[in-house]
Amino acid sequence: MSIHSRRRSWFAAAVVTAGVAAAATFTVGNASAGTVQAAPPVRHMCQAPAGGGISCLGLIRTDIKPVASLAANIDPSGLSPADLISAYNLPDGGEGVTVAIIDALDNPKAEADLAVYRKQFNLPPCTTANGCFTKLDQKGGTNYPKEDSGWAGEISLDLDMVSAVCPKCKIMLLEGDETTDFKAVGEAINTAVAKGAKFISNSYGDKEAATDPETTKAYYDHPGVVQTVSSGDDGYGASYPASAPTVVAIGGTALRKGGGTRGWTETAWTGAGSGCSANGVKPTWQKDPSCAKRTVADIAAVADPATGVATYDSYGGGWGVAGGTSASAPIVAAAWALAGAPKDGDNPASYPYAHAGSLFDVTSGSNGSCTPSGYLCKAVAGYDGPTGLGTLNGVAALKAPAA
Repeated sequence: MSIHSRRRSWFAAAVVTAGVAAAATFTVGNASAGTVQAAPPVRHMCQAPAGGGISCLGLIRTDIKPVASLAANIDPSGLSPADLISAYNLPDGGEGVTVAIIDALDNPKAEADLAVYRKQFNLPPCTTANGCFTKLDQKGGTNYPKEDSGWAGEISLDLDMVSAVCPKCKIMLLEGDETTDFKAVGEAINTAVAKGAKFISNSYGDKEAATDPETTKAYYDHPGVVQTVSSGDDGYGASYPASAPTVVAIGGTALRKGGGTRGWTETAWTGAGSGCSANGVKPTWQKDPSCAKRTVADIAAVADPATGVATYDSYGGGWGVAGGTSASAPIVAAAWALAGAPKDGDNPASYPYAHAGSLFDVTSGSNGSCTPSGYLCKAVAGYDGPTGLGTLNGVAALKAPAA
């Protein structure tokens, strides 16, 4: 079976099992997680094709009515750029650094919606005209794929999160022309790398398959380039490409104001993907005891829709509150841009493991049941599956170790 063979989306399978349509409202989270967390109704921003394929990992709250426009001095619901910068102790910087966003299908309103988000939060304009924003098809041209309202919401979320964390960064959006497999988004990744991008965010996935190592070699193995990948939104269980050993798998947390000297508290999100890969080779820097293959995740950021981020998507009616590990992957990619480019030839996924003490360790919450290897689904001191080594405390953990 080739890397271009179709897969059945694990999201579609999960939704069918639940007895609802993929676009319907449902409650996210694993009932066996054993934690007390608000679980608001949400819907997937997009879904895999009927024949199977990749799904984006954005979730939008359906209990919060979208707001097309806001009155003066009224902030949208959800975490703001200032909240994320405060919670993760992020520095200023990133001038001129490009963060590439990889998505599928077209959002023709991407630049216009981005302008609304940035204006609301007093971020500098990021437009095609001023050279900050670039939109490309998977080959690097402007033959954009077909319009899709679901993936448009995902694209807006990704652009908003990069803007929130690194408002001085440039943004390169690349759109794959189909979602039946990884070929289109993979070609978009290779185009981004060819154009010099050192920081790439991927907010999509599928269940693991035997062909994953071949797919990794073709698209996800770029030494000296950071590729963050969402770990999944269905709780315990590894997904691909987060389980590729050459990417940085980003888990998810619930992030709330208040508590401790930090002024914020975090727990593992019940929906965060984690687990032991069936196919990914164990990286040398991972030392966890119960998984002989690659373990997911590496680090994490906010993903729980109950503590979600503000986002603007005109297709979805305007301002809303979003979550899913689609939020956490671009947050970390943009933070990495603040830390500086990896060394040529390095696999930057190793960097946080050399700086674990520079992260906020998340020690409570879980995403399912995984006895006897409890750390694969339960947040514990040190490394665990749902949150990896922890969440950002500045960007020291994202820098190359001293020689």
